[in-house]
Amino acid sequence: MKIHLIGIGGIGVSALAQYYLSKGYQVTGSDLVKSEITDFLKKKGVKIFIGNTRENIKQDLDFVVYSPAVKSNNPELLQATHYKLPTKSYPEALGEITKEYYTIAVSGAHGKSTTTAMIALLLAKAKLDPTVIVGTRVKEFGNSNFRAGKSKFLVIEACEYDSSFLKYFPNITVVTNVDKEHLDFFKTLANVKKAFKSFILKTANDGFLVFNQDNKFIPIIKKSKFKVLPFSIRQKEVAKLKKILYVPGKHNIYNALGALTVARILGIPDAISYKSLQEFRGTWRRFELKKGSAKGKAITVISDYAHHPNEIAATLMATREKYLPAGRQVQNKRIWCVFQPHQHQRTHYLFNDFVKMFQKMPIDKIIITDIYDVAGRETKTINAEVSSEKLVKKIKLNNVEYVSLPETEKYIKTNIKSGDILLIMGAGDIYKLFDKF
Repeated sequence: MKIHLIGIGGIGVSALAQYYLSKGYQVTGSDLVKSEITDFLKKKGVKIFIGNTRENIKQDLDFVVYSPAVKSNNPELLQATHYKLPTKSYPEALGEITKEYYTIAVSGAHGKSTTTAMIALLLAKAKLDPTVIVGTRVKEFGNSNFRAGKSKFLVIEACEYDSSFLKYFPNITVVTNVDKEHLDFFKTLANVKKAFKSFILKTANDGFLVFNQDNKFIPIIKKSKFKVLPFSIRQKEVAKLKKILYVPGKHNIYNALGALTVARILGIPDAISYKSLQEFRGTWRRFELKKGSAKGKAITVISDYAHHPNEIAATLMATREKYLPAGRQVQNKRIWCVFQPHQHQRTHYLFNDFVKMFQKMPIDKIIITDIYDVAGRETKTINAEVSSEKLVKKIKLNNVEYVSLPETEKYIKTNIKSGDILLIMGAGDIYKLFDKF
């Protein structure tokens, strides 16, 4: 089988490419720019093309997979159509694979990558040998977003954007939470909830729904053939999880509860589950931690993917919990947050939510840098209306400042003090700043 993937540098498509490789298929792929992911895939044996051209599509291909970000006028997609090659979007291709396995699909506005990784590692620890496709790199998978397993189990991260998750066929559906997210596509929270209800109803009749009953936006399913298993922060094991988890914060307690519920469905002993959760060290850009240096000053540096107001609030409060616990005076230790807003449309739709959230955060210094443009998901009108400068002006706090991205590294290194904590946040390319310290 010969397969070509357009947009292979994307976190989901790149995992799918590795799945096809593991099956012995011949895999090629293209993306607009070279990246760590394309370099990683090249080393794995994927032939990578940088740039989209008709010449990348060969007539002997069995089928072509394309990222949801790829437009209908993409030259490679047009050439595939010209050759009458079968084409599938990433969700369609992954959906076909879910039919072949006992699939555990994890979705939610926040926490789905971490919960997926927790479940996957837990199954691996229990020797259930799952195949895994997740939207982040996991150290235990060789710093990859894919794990090849030999059993019937498939664990996937099911993204709601573009209603992609409606292409999947889960046996166990996990919903971490529902929130006002991806409003550039859904427009309203009501539409988000409607999509999640449709996703939940895709659960196999003899399957299971695992959901966070403390989240008020998750649709209530009154009648179903599948079993419904809620989890809550009020459960007895919360104190134990809080004690053993390496990754901090209430949101990670919820993620662990979801993973624990899935483990119990599969008959995995709690002793194995707790050991696996205790050993979990997080994933790429999810509270990724290191000791750093800024002009000889020793600091703690954290990289985090949070880009929605509720995600940012959860991560900032988890940082305070970990480093400035209530009732303890910590000398010469301040928390800095550098945030890169992700997508002009998200910033526009959630502008007031960002303002209210940052106004409430007990953080010593907050730097908001330039908005990260997302190719194919921006509009000229909104781009002209919203900016980081306008966001800072509306927040109106002395500890919140706009600094342009090119100047951010220099500003921090000049002003940060020894012992401070630097939290670098956003889903764009702000993670590159993490390596500068």
